[in-house]
Amino acid sequence: MTSASAAGKIILLGEHAVVHGRPAIAVPVSAVRAYADIEAGSTDEGIVIVAADLDRRYPLDESDTEEHGAPLQTTIRNVLTHLGEENPPPMVITVRSDLPIARGMGSGTAVATAIVRAVSQHLGRHLGAQDVSDLVYRTEIIFHGTPSGIDNTVVAFEKPVYFVRDRERRVFWVGRPFDLVIADSGVPSRTRDAIAEVRRRWEANRARYEQLFDAVGVVVDAGYSAITGGDVTGLGVLMNRNQQLMRELGVSTPELEHLVDAARNAGALGAKLSGGGMGGCILALVGETSDAAYARERIAAALFTAGAQRVIPTTVR
Repeated sequence: MTSASAAGKIILLGEHAVVHGRPAIAVPVSAVRAYADIEAGSTDEGIVIVAADLDRRYPLDESDTEEHGAPLQTTIRNVLTHLGEENPPPMVITVRSDLPIARGMGSGTAVATAIVRAVSQHLGRHLGAQDVSDLVYRTEIIFHGTPSGIDNTVVAFEKPVYFVRDRERRVFWVGRPFDLVIADSGVPSRTRDAIAEVRRRWEANRARYEQLFDAVGVVVDAGYSAITGGDVTGLGVLMNRNQQLMRELGVSTPELEHLVDAARNAGALGAKLSGGGMGGCILALVGETSDAAYARERIAAALFTAGAQRVIPTTVR
């Protein structure tokens, strides 16, 4: 058996503005992952994808049109073409994921990344992180329409990334590790739909939205300086400012705002939505205390009380 995995991700700062040419920062969430396992298949079936979480099977030689099957098949076809494998051996590719679906944590990106890694390894080939990222970006187009490219970059490299679309990908290290608590609102968030809605509003009022995107870009650049300089308190202030701008962009919701308020009231230095918004997850930045575990637990308890469906603590290093 050949096995590979890929981490989830969160957008720390810069949602939506990144689609319009401003910077964003994303970080991996290594505690929750997607997995792809490959075993030899039968000649009769060829290549079959088994989506364990969905209890579905997708033969590669039968083009599927449903929401989940088509991206899986396309990812495999793209990697086989990239590797020049015209007659690949039969395989059973089983995929599963710890990541919540449609919550802005890169579930589809992580699954695609795990598949690309597993298929290339199974065929005795090595793909670097940039090749993996480029292949997964082609799957991202199916999910998101006009993706920025940040999701596939941070998941493929599994490092914090400062990103400007079509201009810069900068993998970087933090000046001081910091803790986040991620809370799932329980409301699905389709990034593609959120991006399309913000684009519609931008087209209707470009001057206002360009100003908002510029303001988000300023927050991101200041955030990069705070993170690399180890200024966790300053990062919290910037996360709160980013959330204010997300409200002005119209992508926050009452459910998300309720979770954000609960996190801040429980002592979080900053809290904001992550990803496309209109549902999905929020992030809470844990303060620097002598008892970080207690601080995380207090924020997590407040988020559960406020209605979070799932809480994931993670450390960014």
